[in-house]
Amino acid sequence: MTTYVTDTPETGITPGGTSGAFRDVLSKDHARRGKPPLHFVDMTPEERIAKASELGLPKFRAKQLANHYYGHFDVNAAEFTDFPAAKRAEAAEAFFPQLITEVTRQVADQGTTIKTLWKLFDGSLIESVLMRYPTRTTLCISSQVGCGMGCPFCATGKLGLTRNMSAGEIVEQVRVAAKMMCDGEVAGGEGRLSNIVFMGMGEPMGNYKSVLSAVRQISAMPPEGFGISARNITVSTVGVVPGIKKLTAEGIPVRLAVSLHAPSDELRDELVPMNKRFNTTQVLDAAHDYWLASKRRVSIEYALMRGINDQAEHARLLAKRLNHYGDNWAHVNPIPLNPIEGSKWTASKPEDERRFLEILHDAGITATLRDTRGQDIDGACGQLAAKER
Repeated sequence: MTTYVTDTPETGITPGGTSGAFRDVLSKDHARRGKPPLHFVDMTPEERIAKASELGLPKFRAKQLANHYYGHFDVNAAEFTDFPAAKRAEAAEAFFPQLITEVTRQVADQGTTIKTLWKLFDGSLIESVLMRYPTRTTLCISSQVGCGMGCPFCATGKLGLTRNMSAGEIVEQVRVAAKMMCDGEVAGGEGRLSNIVFMGMGEPMGNYKSVLSAVRQISAMPPEGFGISARNITVSTVGVVPGIKKLTAEGIPVRLAVSLHAPSDELRDELVPMNKRFNTTQVLDAAHDYWLASKRRVSIEYALMRGINDQAEHARLLAKRLNHYGDNWAHVNPIPLNPIEGSKWTASKPEDERRFLEILHDAGITATLRDTRGQDIDGACGQLAAKER
């Protein structure tokens, strides 16, 4: 019998309802959200031992399962030759219920970019994007079904929030991608998944508990995790200040990315509704505090939109706001806006992009124009809409 998660995911950082200046934008399916099956990833080591005991297995069997999962990216218990044959089917059902099922896989960039559409236990759809570069392989993962932040230029934001994902659902995206790389399923042959970015569907700080659990398991060494360095994990947020402060206190050296998109409150109120709750000063102060605590430069994400936020005056104000803190604490990633169907927002002119970068560089700001991988399969930043094709 399948066991279901009984604890409520932590959602208090960005509550909906009527409190505060911001409300989560909920999808029409929000009311019917359910809880995914309890997975090995969602259990503490003690819970895994207790579950093994229920199956009549000694506690060392739980560590064997961990070694298969984290060390070999394997959940096919039927082939675990070091496990009692009579218990393999029971163990598979108890520890490894299928949380994500591939619906479609789209390939771009000569096979080095793969966008996967996943169906979850309740029929919800999410997406992840695997991108292989010459020196690294990055997986962009989702942490919520949809997103409640309501940014008008983002395809995911238009979906609204259906529900939080469990740590198991999040980590399974990583396991599958790591196995694909290990098995040579991505153009370029066998390799290793090296980088994780929480920049897929959802606001990671809105699902803090599951995201943090996932980060710990992704970065721990086998058999406790996949052994991907925390320094190669990026957690993105639109500026949920309490979440940034909590992450600062954790002391985990992940990279923080803040989706700023505007240098002033007047403009950011229009582009990022969360700004009405936590304004640019609060967001930048919290982000700078993260730099002070971690000594890891913060990524400032900035989607360039033609005639909206991409002019010289915007670049100069952005540089002024960042230089206010007096140290080289931020790295700006201007992102050519990836168009979404039916949107009035369009990408900047190339000459405006160049001028924007020049102004930042002249002001001593480190800035790099973001590569737009996967744009032709709607797999680039802001394009994930989890549509079946």
